[in-house]
Amino acid sequence: MKDLIEKINAEFETFKTESESLTDKGVKAAGARARKSTLELEKLLKEFRKVSIEESKK
Repeated sequence: MKDLIEKINAEFETFKTESESLTDKGVKAAGARARKSTLELEKLLKEFRKVSIEESKK
């Protein structure tokens, strides 16, 4: 579970960096990378929810 949380935090940092590049510097390619990062975050957060529910049942 800790490993999953670390992956979520790392992916969020990637999203934050790319979205700042898009909004502050106007780097259009950063927008695509930020959107890709949100898809990965979605997967990771669903996995976290699944693992969290399993852990709470123990």
